[in-house]
Amino acid sequence: MRIRRWKGCLEMDGAPTNTDATERVDPFPWLPSPVPFSLFPANGKTAEFSRLNEGGDPARSYAEPGPDQLLAAYRAMVLGRRFDEQATALARQGRLAVHPSSLGQEACQVGAALALRATDWLFPTYRDCVALVSRGIDAVEALTLLRGDAHCGYDPLRHRTAPQCTPLATHAAHATGLAHGERLKGTDTVALALVGDGATSEGDFHEALNLAGVLRAPVVFLVQNNRYAISVPLSAQTAAPSLAYKGVGYGVRAEQVDGNDAAAVLAVLTTAVEDARAGGGPWLVEAHTYRMGPHTSADDPSRYRPAAEAEHWGARDPIARLESVLRGRGLLDDAAVADAAAGAEAYAADVRERLAAEPELDPMTLFDHVFATPTPQLAEQRDALRAELEGC
Repeated sequence: MRIRRWKGCLEMDGAPTNTDATERVDPFPWLPSPVPFSLFPANGKTAEFSRLNEGGDPARSYAEPGPDQLLAAYRAMVLGRRFDEQATALARQGRLAVHPSSLGQEACQVGAALALRATDWLFPTYRDCVALVSRGIDAVEALTLLRGDAHCGYDPLRHRTAPQCTPLATHAAHATGLAHGERLKGTDTVALALVGDGATSEGDFHEALNLAGVLRAPVVFLVQNNRYAISVPLSAQTAAPSLAYKGVGYGVRAEQVDGNDAAAVLAVLTTAVEDARAGGGPWLVEAHTYRMGPHTSADDPSRYRPAAEAEHWGARDPIARLESVLRGRGLLDDAAVADAAAGAEAYAADVRERLAAEPELDPMTLFDHVFATPTPQLAEQRDALRAELEGC
């Protein structure tokens, strides 16, 4: 079915949906006219925006990040990958209960962190530790959830970062609600929610998009489409040619981007965040990327995906691609690459050393953040635990 603008309303298969165009409010004012929106080509193939890859769609234009931004992204991605490798090793050693690697998705997570202001809010998932450290959160605090010490090891209010969400997509509605609430308070705060492709099959995701579209909330949803929800391939998740299509049905502006292209991710997310901040409404950005490692440290991806597929995506490594471009522009040399690697190694060593120490946990803190004012039942349980500990 071909859809195009017709006198301010929509025309499908040549038949206008409303002959009185003067009384109809255009539900998608951001769709260009008269040509169809380039995001949705007639052949149903992916049309992604890319800076580093010439195969991207040239029809859409975004301001390219400056040299300082690209260099900052490169350093953060190098550090993030080394941190992720160290966390994976710690999980194998039993220092962490589990670790969901983000190997190969560094451009998405770093891009999300760098696109936000310090006053904006980030809503991460369990796989987004690289985004947390890129936002300035202490690495050990970021790993506290995966170590099993506490539900959240950092102060969400201080870092403007919600606790990492383990249930799929439940935090998407929280991001919408916070963004709308901040706007009601008169701030210019934007919320950015990170979700995976599997989360787009959850009802919470659709409810969040619907609410965001109705409220025109200043929220951006970044879908890191890494092709698999554990072992379930994308083809078993949706029949749509692209996950970005899911935004249009809710009146949410949608875009696709090469998620292994750091420059493109930064360009699109910066535009989306600032447009939402200016009152342009919510965005859904689908980033095409790949999880090069296992779903978690307890997973064996060789059981459900071919080696050739991983090799194909390995050639699209986001760090190698950005490094190549920066070298070509004279912005990066061997010394700078070595310096970034050395800094990342020192960072990993610090994480390793601090996580080697046994944590000092106080069981009484279990009751600290349940209710603002403890209920009688909670107070009774707290007193019972205290008496039991004192009797040990």
